[in-house]
Amino acid sequence: MKNTDSYRHLRGESIYIDDIPEISGTLHAVVFDSPVAHGKIKKLDISKAESLPGVVKILTYKDIPGENQIGAIIQDEELFAEKEVHFTGEPIALIIAENKRIARDARKLIDIEIEELPAIINPVEAKEKESFITPPRSFKTGDLNTGSKKSKYIFEGTAETGGQEHLYLETQGSYAIPKENGNILLYSSTQGPTSVQQITARVLGIPMNMTEVDVRRLGGGFGGKEDQATPWAVMAALAAHLLNKPVKIVLSRHDDLRMTGKRHPYIADYKIGLSEDLKIQFYKVEFIQDAGATADLSPAITERTLFHATGSYFIPNAEITVYSCKTNLPPNTAFRGFGGPQGFFAIESAIQKAADELKIPAYKIQEKNLIKDGEIFPYGQIAENTEAVNSWKTADRKYNIKKHFKEIIKFNAENTKLKKGMSVTPLCFGISFTNTMMNNARALVHIYSDGSIGISTGAIEMGQGVNTKMKQVAANIFSISTNRIKLETTNTTRVANTSPTAASSGADLNGKAVEIACNSLLKRLKETAAELLNVKYEEISLKNEYIYHKNKKTDISWNSLVSEALIKRVKLSEKGHYATPKIYFDKTKEKGHPFAYHVYGTAITTAVVDTVKGVYEIEEVKIIHDFGKSMNILLDKGQIEGALIQGIGWVTMEEIRHNEKGQLLANSLSTYKVPDIYSVPKNVFIEELETEGSKHAILKSKAVGEPPFIYGLGSFFAVQNAIKAFNPDYKPDFTAPLTYEKVLLGLYQ
Repeated sequence: MKNTDSYRHLRGESIYIDDIPEISGTLHAVVFDSPVAHGKIKKLDISKAESLPGVVKILTYKDIPGENQIGAIIQDEELFAEKEVHFTGEPIALIIAENKRIARDARKLIDIEIEELPAIINPVEAKEKESFITPPRSFKTGDLNTGSKKSKYIFEGTAETGGQEHLYLETQGSYAIPKENGNILLYSSTQGPTSVQQITARVLGIPMNMTEVDVRRLGGGFGGKEDQATPWAVMAALAAHLLNKPVKIVLSRHDDLRMTGKRHPYIADYKIGLSEDLKIQFYKVEFIQDAGATADLSPAITERTLFHATGSYFIPNAEITVYSCKTNLPPNTAFRGFGGPQGFFAIESAIQKAADELKIPAYKIQEKNLIKDGEIFPYGQIAENTEAVNSWKTADRKYNIKKHFKEIIKFNAENTKLKKGMSVTPLCFGISFTNTMMNNARALVHIYSDGSIGISTGAIEMGQGVNTKMKQVAANIFSISTNRIKLETTNTTRVANTSPTAASSGADLNGKAVEIACNSLLKRLKETAAELLNVKYEEISLKNEYIYHKNKKTDISWNSLVSEALIKRVKLSEKGHYATPKIYFDKTKEKGHPFAYHVYGTAITTAVVDTVKGVYEIEEVKIIHDFGKSMNILLDKGQIEGALIQGIGWVTMEEIRHNEKGQLLANSLSTYKVPDIYSVPKNVFIEELETEGSKHAILKSKAVGEPPFIYGLGSFFAVQNAIKAFNPDYKPDFTAPLTYEKVLLGLYQ
């Protein structure tokens, strides 16, 4: 089944925030933000801007009827700065005007005086000054001293990853419409409607039931709209609430780039020990996370890094620590992988460092240490149904890793201008929110009198095809055409108290809720059919929109059955609730069983470097991936391709830069490079790993949103290996992104 939105996307008919027909009298808002990274506000003069014709109102913190606080995990973030600013781009005021052009003109007329204070731009400096968002957290398993004694080889080094811009096609935006009795209808481009509802209610000083958040779809999110869609929605709601007029905010691309946070940059100092037979005996790593000026989702992202710091490997003795450092940069936030990729990059760098020193290919160390059933992750969960070894062996059997490595050596011996490098990237990624309470979902299913079906869930469609999968769940249970099924908007009035669509759990959680609701409805319909036919319930089944008795087709169609059920006053609406079983985590002990299951895979990446120009291309990526029992292989493979390329971009070309004053230098698509059609791999091969799937995955179809991002990391190490083939004296610097400039320097250093 194809993505049900594809046809409308292609024709430009899909509705996003800026496509919603505007109500007459709609006003437009633009944010006035801090021009400096840190300082005290001495004067704010909005008089000239307010007097500009067409300007309706300029709001500041003084106009907030409730709390001036939008922090989610930690309440440390003001909607509008009051006395002090903490990052360039921090909102100070909201200009509401008859149109966006007037509002932008008015922004230039605001006079502000800020007494600049020292700004921390570097997270290392933040750590030295003990400027932390939360206290450091550590996972420990085994004993490092024991591991050290068993190690013949010990290596240490540093791995560093930069930020990454989400660059969703649809920028942050919201449209607020006042309703009667002080209620607000809020259209928001958010991955977390309930969070928008909660914080809007907090700022406006009204109960949550007076705020209705509605989401049709997003034009991309990648985590950037899990928490950071909230302030813009709250601002629109605040303006609409105070003025009793519809208000729209849609950020320009430049404003979005400047004001929003990115993927967290990390610095990892590691020490790794191996035995003579290349078994990892211990691993100690300290991560310095650049959280930015406020907490945002950094505490949760810290946690995901801790969970994934040992990658796909069993390490008996490990100590992993993360320092979440507060700097004067925009608050960094969720991004595909949610701190996991930074952990993976560090362990893979440590293994590559060891391999370089031992003058062996890294895959020899990797293969020796893949996690197996019965072994224990550092957070206490026992590995079960692991596919790490299976996926590696399948990749080796299909693509012959050793032979491929020898072919590259031969190619490099015969060529001077071009050099090749390869890497192998194993994957082991946990699926569930690490905050146990968030692992639940609800769905509302209506069967209408004409046999059509309406489904509401808490899942947000943002291009990943979750609505298509929800249709498939219902169609599979009722054995009807998907054409009969409509997915409603995600709405906090129909489905309340939802978790954000994140952590690769949207399809699992919401799909299971749909499954529960549909099975309840199916039971009632089968009981109705059994009564009509005067037979036993167990003898009834539904197939291809007809009732079957003892596997023989009857003349009762789906439509007839629904009609008869209504005549008999059978309840044809149902709410399903699902909570992931058997997961828990005790933060006082840093141990538990936080994941419903893990996703596995293996990727083989080949890169080619032009030794004259210093440019490179990713020649091919061959992937063996654990889909479980994929319910939609087209969607799932599309997710892998997108995640792979996004991962490649992060470690090779996407470079976030700020100047010493905390101002973003990569503030446009002319100064921030993302992969285009010419920089993606020439060939991508994706093969399904034959597995049973997991009962906790919807229809045993495993989550596929975040895990394959890790495959992109292989391009970094493949390019480095190509550089080493040309320059034997090259000392790898495990700092991503590995840009063309760095490659050229590495070739001739």
